[in-house]
Formats: sequence, C-alpha cells, structure tokens
Amino acid sequence: MAEQVHEIIDARFRDLIVGSAKLERLYSGCRWAEGPVWFKDGDFLLWSDIPNHRMMRYQPDGTVSVFRANSNFSNGNTRDRQGRLVSCEHGTRRVTRAEYDGTITVLADRFEGKSLNSPNDVVVHSNGSVWFTDPTYGIMTDYEGFKAEPEQTTRNVYRLDPETGELTAVVTDFLQPNGLVFSPDETKLYVADSGSSHTAGAPRQIRVFDVVDGKTLTNSREFCRLVDGVPDGLRADVHGNIWTSGGPAVHCYAPDGTLLGRIHIPEGVSNLTFGGPRGNRLFVTATTSVYSIYLATNGAQTP
Repeated sequence: MAEQVHEIIDARFRDLIVGSAKLERLYSGCRWAEGPVWFKDGDFLLWSDIPNHRMMRYQPDGTVSVFRANSNFSNGNTRDRQGRLVSCEHGTRRVTRAEYDGTITVLADRFEGKSLNSPNDVVVHSNGSVWFTDPTYGIMTDYEGFKAEPEQTTRNVYRLDPETGELTAVVTDFLQPNGLVFSPDETKLYVADSGSSHTAGAPRQIRVFDVVDGKTLTNSREFCRLVDGVPDGLRADVHGNIWTSGGPAVHCYAPDGTLLGRIHIPEGVSNLTFGGPRGNRLFVTATTSVYSIYLATNGAQTP
C-alpha cells in the first residue's frame, strides 16, 4: 500500500482527514466491485461484485463471505428508512427491496410500459421516496448483465412515490446518469454523469439540483467537473462535502464545488460509503478490491 495516500489541494481538507490513517485493503478477488452499503445495526458492509453475479459481506473481524450468490448482476445498494436493503439489478433491469423475512419486492422495472435500461444507483429520501439512475451500462454487453437494445429513449433519473407507487422521470437529459446523493438537509440532489466513459469529449461532471417538497427537481447546474477519471458513486458527509469516485482516487468537494483533496487508491474507484460504529470510516470499492480508511469527518447517511 502506498505510504502517501492523502493529496491536500485546499487547506480545508486537513480538517477532514486523519494524517496518520493508513489505507487498508479489506478484500481482493472481485471482477468489478460496486454498490457498498453499511449496516450499522449488523456491523457489516455489503457490496456488489457485478460480473461475478454476487453480493459480498465484510465483517470487522476480517471475515468476508458471499451474502447473495445470485444477485441478478446487482450494482448500487442502499437502505430505506426502515433499514431494508434496496438494490439496483442489471440482469432483471429492476429496483428491488429485500423484506425482513428475506422475500424480494420489485419496486420498479418498467416506465411507461417499457423495460428500464439497467438501474445503476439508488438513494431513499426521508419521505420514503426512492430515487435511482437508469443508464445503459448493464445492457451494453453480457459482462455486467444481458446485452439488449434499450427500450427507453433517454437515460433518466427516476423518483418512485412511496404512497402511490408512481414512477416519475425527474431528469431526462443525462448522457449516462450514475451515482446520486442528497445533501444532508435533502434540499439538493447531486447526480454524476459518467457518459465520458464511452463518449469522447463528454464532460466529466456532477450536476446538482434543488429538491422541491421532496418530489421534484429544479435549477439544474454543474456542481463540479473532474480533471481526471469518470465520476461514478458519491456520498455526502455531515458538513455537506461531496466525496466521489474518479479514476484511481476518491475526490472530495466542498459544498461550493471547490476540490479540497483526494485520497489515492491503487485501483480505479467505482463507489464508496461511510460506515463503522461512528460513521467515520470510508469504504471504497475499486475494481477488484475493497479498501477502507478512517477520516476526521462522519458520513451523512441513512441507517
């Protein structure tokens, strides 16, 4: 592991990191690790190993096991406000929820009578609404799903109403919407556009929207643009800083869009989440491996 993992670009970053904290590799053996989610009440981390068609579990004693052997090529994961696991599945082109008894409820698989593309990442608002992105990565090839032609004409960000079950396309002009996260007070939604992964010259940007009444989005604007790497998964800390993946690093942006610093990772980073008993441990999924590092800030996340 490299000795110097912290890159300080703005002095504010010093208050967010633990200078002596080392980057730890917790597991290696994935084909493409994604979708990490921390279960505080169970004291474990789950993540997706998409091409291997499985979900994995890490426990703080170092034990790693297969959580779900048939994951339907799951990608992004989160928990709802009742603590249930919500997952995006490439193989079935749907968003599901695991109930307390282990049964699976399909939350969304079609929009306007047509199959979704391949749901990618998901967050849950405090009002219970489920928000997810739907790019085409899972149907481009047979590696992370099943190759198919998209039925949707656009790659959208969706909102699922918790009361009516109505699915609404709240943004329709992304090239490839990917990771998404609410600000700690839920007044803003940040969404990564990873379209530059397959389209030369596309902006490597994260956009931000104002959230109106927990239902609609307005005032779309660019929050930041990465110089290197493609923005993918992202999370917010309690101060409203945005931590995102991009190439072989985790990038940290202040709420005003200023790049504060990076944490360098030996592999290409896909996603990340905060966890540990106090939420000050950053877990990073990166190509074949899962890494962690302790921080001097805490994650702003649901259970």
